[in-house]
Amino acid sequence: MASWLVWAGALATTLVLAAWCTPRAWWRRPNLRALAVVAGGTLGVGLLFSALLPAAPVPVAVAAGPAAGARYLVVDDLNLREDRGVRAPRMRVLRPGTVVSATGATDGDWWRVRVEGSGVEGWASSLWLRRTDERH
Repeated sequence: MASWLVWAGALATTLVLAAWCTPRAWWRRPNLRALAVVAGGTLGVGLLFSALLPAAPVPVAVAAGPAAGARYLVVDDLNLREDRGVRAPRMRVLRPGTVVSATGATDGDWWRVRVEGSGVEGWASSLWLRRTDERH
C-alpha cells in the first residue's frame, strides 16, 4: 500500500514541478519531451521518496514445530522410527487413536515423539498427527 502512495505522490510532485519549471508551450500538445519529463521526474522523485521511507520490517520466521510436551493423536497407522526418514529402521507401528507427546526435536516434517503409556521414544512423520483438541 505504501509503495502505491509513494509513486502517486511522486507523479503528483513531478506534475506540479513540471508546471512551474518548464515552458507552457511544452504542455499544449503531447510530445516526447513532455513524456520524458513526466516519466523521468516520476522515477527520480519516486526513488527519492522510497529512499526516505523507513525500511520495511523483516518478517520473523515462526517455528512450525511442536512445543515440547504437546499432545497429539495418531490418525492413521504410523511408523515409529529410530531416526528421521523413511529408510530408518521401524521400531513399531502406532495404531490410530494412540496419543503421543512431542519432545520438541524436529527435522522438517519429522518429529521426535514419546508414546504415552509406554514411554517409548522415536521419530514419526508429523503429517499423520493431529492435536488432541483438534476436530477431524
